[in-house]
Amino acid sequence: MDRDLPGVPATPSGSSGSNDEERTAGDKDERAAAAAAAGPDDDDSPFEMVRAAVSNRDTPGLPCLTFRAWVLGIVFCAGLAFVNQFFWFRENSIVLGGFVVQLLAFPLGYILALALPTRRFRTLGWSWTLNPGPFNIKEHAIISIFAGASAGTAYGIDVITIKRMWYRSGLGFWPSLLFLLTSQIMGYSFAGFARRFLVYPAAMVWPSTLVSVTLFRSFHEPHAPGGRFTRTQVFWALFAASFAWYFVPGVIFPALGFLSILCFAAPRNVIANQLGDAFNGVGMLNFSLDWSYISSAYTQSPIVTPWEYACNVFAGFVLVIWVIVPAGYYSNVWGTQTMPLYSASVYRANGSAYDIHQVMTAQSMLDETKYAQYGPLRMTFAFAIVYGLSFAALINLLVYIVLNHGAEIVRRVRQARTMDVDVHMRLMRAYRETPQWWYGATFVATFATAIVTCQVYNLLPWYLVILATVIPLVFTVPIGIIQALSNQQPGLNVITEFIAGYARPGDPIAVVTFKVYGYITMAQALSLVGDQKLGHYMKIPPRSLFIAQLVGTIIAAAVQLGVAFWLMDTVKNMCTPAGFPFTCIQANTFFSASVIWGLIGPARMFGASSPYHPMLYMFFVGLVLPLPIWMWKHRRPDSWAKHIHTPLLFIAAGYMPPAPSHVYTNWFIGCFFLNYLWHKYRNAQWTRYAFALSAGLDAGLAISGIVTYFAFQNVAIPSWWGTNTHHCPLAERGLAG
Repeated sequence: MDRDLPGVPATPSGSSGSNDEERTAGDKDERAAAAAAAGPDDDDSPFEMVRAAVSNRDTPGLPCLTFRAWVLGIVFCAGLAFVNQFFWFRENSIVLGGFVVQLLAFPLGYILALALPTRRFRTLGWSWTLNPGPFNIKEHAIISIFAGASAGTAYGIDVITIKRMWYRSGLGFWPSLLFLLTSQIMGYSFAGFARRFLVYPAAMVWPSTLVSVTLFRSFHEPHAPGGRFTRTQVFWALFAASFAWYFVPGVIFPALGFLSILCFAAPRNVIANQLGDAFNGVGMLNFSLDWSYISSAYTQSPIVTPWEYACNVFAGFVLVIWVIVPAGYYSNVWGTQTMPLYSASVYRANGSAYDIHQVMTAQSMLDETKYAQYGPLRMTFAFAIVYGLSFAALINLLVYIVLNHGAEIVRRVRQARTMDVDVHMRLMRAYRETPQWWYGATFVATFATAIVTCQVYNLLPWYLVILATVIPLVFTVPIGIIQALSNQQPGLNVITEFIAGYARPGDPIAVVTFKVYGYITMAQALSLVGDQKLGHYMKIPPRSLFIAQLVGTIIAAAVQLGVAFWLMDTVKNMCTPAGFPFTCIQANTFFSASVIWGLIGPARMFGASSPYHPMLYMFFVGLVLPLPIWMWKHRRPDSWAKHIHTPLLFIAAGYMPPAPSHVYTNWFIGCFFLNYLWHKYRNAQWTRYAFALSAGLDAGLAISGIVTYFAFQNVAIPSWWGTNTHHCPLAERGLAG
């Protein structure tokens, strides 16, 4: 970001923080900010979850984007980008998120505060210092947000990987970097435009951010009154317990992650194996004592999702995965019994793997003659029904939002920025907001670069880049509302594939490129909005937050791409079983989608002559599903219907396959004990300790996962029954196989 933009102080990165608080000029505004910071204790959020985690006070003078914040932010951003991308290609991937940064940045920040000189410097008339004083909570928060840009892998790397490893037509490093940066950064503009709907209103809670807020306060406010123990003590106790325990399911006894009652009871029964397995089955009565399968990448912590929303998500999971999928499979719908019950791979009609090179031209396009000779592509019933449900989910979401939140959205559009929603919005008045034109300039730059990159390197025609950009423009706010309330994000991946598949039939790379711009722009925007809400709760100056997010995203994209190229250049047999553990299991699902929607195309896969054609009627199901429930709510506002949120019924199916099918069961059990019983019968205790407990368990697991990997990488662990995680071997084959 150009520091010479109008209205932005041209402060060196090592400033004392005098620019970071970005207070409105003048003594009058400073006094108003101080008054807001010292407001009455009873002026708080109207929502219990927020009151339990977020302070209703602020100290506007705290420095934020300081020299040590820059140093630690860059180090952690690059480090997490390396680790997460490295693990992403592995059979058993581990994702390190913000909790690890929060944990490690705390002692390092204090060390830098002790070690750095406090001398002040003057540069071009500007006074600054390497060490503005004690390490504070706002520095801690912005470091975590800075590094949060690398908490996940850039979605565009999927395209780069499958293009090189499966379609055997690599894209050079610099074109790949332009592709990544445009797809990752374009979401900033949408995040900026959506702030007034998704960040400012008090009702937009964003539950996942509350765990981070609690962890920050646990470090910096250790003497908060109430309770026998402080939240810091609870955090460290749970961190130690989680760290120590993961050595058991992570190294010594991995079978504890997959306790399949059905497979243990009937190990030689194919149906029992299929119903009980977590990898190739539907995970019935499959329990876990591994926190990574309770608070997984697909579900997040069971504590951060409100109980009502958790019930909706789990009800949808049971209906689809435990009822519809087995019913269709065992009825042999579409001849699916030649394939496994639960898989994201693609097959021929006889159940053998589908070899795409038998039906492609040298330009990675579909050869219709070869396709007719080789035979049609088939997929499992579970994979097909999930695609149908994705069609329903998108239309259902739009109808649900219009019926239940339409008036609120219209009201927010008409609202002026000056409305005080709650105490946190009022406290943020002390800081200058990020100008809207910053986001507009970001959009123009990335949009133009995306068009040039896609056109020059034959990734996607320019007019489809424009169409792909319109999709997140429409869906960012409605899907953001769902995520802000429930911690669950319905995806646009399937609808973008559907549109691109008809627009560019037989061109798999164009289809997945369209998917990246149409889907990840929204997903990245909502990720940034979530961080903006975290900054809102922590009272981070918006302009400092914008700069940290932008720089972090650029660093993360460059490092992740470098790691991807390094591994693809050096690992022998990568992305194949022979390259274990670098089997690219995540990219394999992305590849399957590129074949279904791109190479073969939706016209063949879901056209009138296809066995999967009935899935198109799911659009109609999604259209009508919210209507009777909405009508019943209006007739009887206090009836059971008020607890039904139809978009959440589709959430679990959106990740399955390839998500292990038992994760939602164990997550729901965790929700029942931690977010229902504990919340209901020990509410004061839950309010004080719930998020500290969640943060401790997650952080302990993350650190232990890294330690166990490097500590035991070259250590031969004795093989015994407990080291076998596949106690349902018969589930890997089809019932007719």
